[in-house]
Amino acid sequence: MVQGKGTETEAKLYTCTRTVSAALTHLLCISFTVFLLFLSRPGSSLFSWHPFLMTLAFSFCMTEAILLFSLHGSPIRRFAHKTKGRIHWALQVLCVTCAAVGLAVIFYNKHLNDKPHFTSWHGVLGLITVCVVGVQSLAAVPLIYPSMAKGWSLAKLKRYHAASGLVTYLLGCGSLLLGLCSVWFTASVSSYTWYVSALCPVLSALVIMDQVSRTYMAKKRLQS
Repeated sequence: MVQGKGTETEAKLYTCTRTVSAALTHLLCISFTVFLLFLSRPGSSLFSWHPFLMTLAFSFCMTEAILLFSLHGSPIRRFAHKTKGRIHWALQVLCVTCAAVGLAVIFYNKHLNDKPHFTSWHGVLGLITVCVVGVQSLAAVPLIYPSMAKGWSLAKLKRYHAASGLVTYLLGCGSLLLGLCSVWFTASVSSYTWYVSALCPVLSALVIMDQVSRTYMAKKRLQS
């Protein structure tokens, strides 16, 4: 009896912890995106669109796209898995669009100002991330339309997609973190604000890593 109560308490604590973590991640990605919106003031200059669009792509769209499948933090938890998949893909298309436009903006801005392209770690990683997220989103089309996956196991495709998606998300978080080290951002905020801002992609990455790894480890145990 005591052991049963202990197990039940642990289960409740586990659920509560996961729910709070997911809720915190929602709050972080929304707050960080809104903060960059006010800081960059998109439209005030050509460059101003770059930090806002990249943050909207990777901090908001991609984070929310993955959290849709969270067992404890999905805002559409009761929806069918197929519906979640379509909303997930729509958010990913928005992510790719924002990232591609953000990349084009900074490329053109540097061209206008006669500055060299992709000379920093942020620039190089950002370029790689935009390319990877585009390819990764296109590769997910057979999961939306299974008839295109002839000869492939959908279960394996989902595992590959989840693994590559996690890598892509971590690349996006890394790119955002390096962007916070840019001259523009460090000159715009105080040191305290910088550290709080840096926590947003770091903590979000940790929560998403935990969600993806636990989901697929659990599936593996059930299949074994």
